[in-house]
Amino acid sequence: MSPKTASGGTSSPTPAGAGGRAGPTLVVLAAGQAKRYGGVKPLAPVGVAGEAVIDVLASDAMTAGFSDIVLVVGPETGPSIRYHVERTWPESVSVAFAAQAAPRGTVDAVLSAARQLDAARSFGVANADDLPGPAALRLLAEHLAGTDPSHAIVTFRLRDSLVGEDPVTRGIADVAPDGTLRGLDERRLVAPRSDGRIVAGDGVQPGELDPGSPVSMNLWGFRPSIRPVFEAAMADAGDAEVLLPEVVGDVLAGRRPVPDGAGRVVVLAAPGRCIGVTHAGDVALVQAELAAQIGQGERPASLWRAAHR
Repeated sequence: MSPKTASGGTSSPTPAGAGGRAGPTLVVLAAGQAKRYGGVKPLAPVGVAGEAVIDVLASDAMTAGFSDIVLVVGPETGPSIRYHVERTWPESVSVAFAAQAAPRGTVDAVLSAARQLDAARSFGVANADDLPGPAALRLLAEHLAGTDPSHAIVTFRLRDSLVGEDPVTRGIADVAPDGTLRGLDERRLVAPRSDGRIVAGDGVQPGELDPGSPVSMNLWGFRPSIRPVFEAAMADAGDAEVLLPEVVGDVLAGRRPVPDGAGRVVVLAAPGRCIGVTHAGDVALVQAELAAQIGQGERPASLWRAAHR
């Protein structure tokens, strides 16, 4: 990738990012239709100066050690996101776009980015409407840069993944004693109560959830060995949607073998909160939380410091 590859939609990846920064690539999933939000969620103005969600996410990722960003966009909202990035991101940021032609799920979204990725390099995956923060992203970047051949998932405590009182979906991680993932239990209509309890209104037991449960926010790290597994899953699915947790679950259960036996997924427990925008009312809540983090010295007031190194 070359710095600020914001037009044209394709580019050739290089072993290092902008300015010679060596680090993994972060694939950002920004092709969702955001029916519950009612707008272009990645562009929701959550920063203290009106910065968009993807601005904060990308800046945090560079601070954490990622060198390149690939934004996966859809046909409806892609032009708006591309225009925003082209106008506002520093020229030093190495970014490329990948088009997901149809809403076929997050596995297809990752494969849509394949042309922008070096086939021999590991990569991270993040939602465009979530802000896991620099510390969580650093955990992931360091794992991907290390020698452990395992894939990775970053988890947060359930109570630290909720914004507001509107219900959301959360995947509760089943973590083995050795720190690897055994599976994800998806719970729907998860919401906090005024008495501090967190309940799921999906009719599945238990109805009350442990606030400290580790949950997935779709923040993954993958080794190159996962790519043929994703390709096979999409080939089997036809026109159906295929989601990352589903395929990872198949890998963990042995239903989809990974080349060279690299089917382990290590769980990286993140400190702090993962805040994001699911509903329109979440924007003001995220704005207030980011402002509080700045006021407490947990994050800088201005973005893109790493981009100018």
